Amino acid sequence: QVHIEEFGGGLVQPGGSLRVSCAVSGIPFSMYDMGWFRQAPGKQRELVASINSGDNTYYSDSVKGRFTISRDNAKNTVYLQMNRLKSEDTAVYYCNAKWIGRELWGQGTEVTVSS
Repeated sequence: QVHIEEFGGGLVQPGGSLRVSCAVSGIPFSMYDMGWFRQAPGKQRELVASINSGDNTYYSDSVKGRFTISRDNAKNTVYLQMNRLKSEDTAVYYCNAKWIGRELWGQGTEVTVSS
């Protein structure tokens, strides 16, 4: 039985930092490519960052230099460290796992950047 759950969302002031986590069970985690997506009100879901099974990373231009994605295969967990947050980063952040055409999604965790 597959289960994906995000943790760590909340309210942060502009310029602040936050780390969200995604814990996965029921799959061979180390073989999956992992990604963080986000969806802001009135906008389409977009890819923020990804890390594949070989630890290669990708970042969207809007977060490059501010966010860091990492994974701990021993804990079946992927992280997104978010620094120097902006109001434009406000969104629901979703965890995604992908392997050989199979995609799995978490329920999302809300991040609000506001003073």
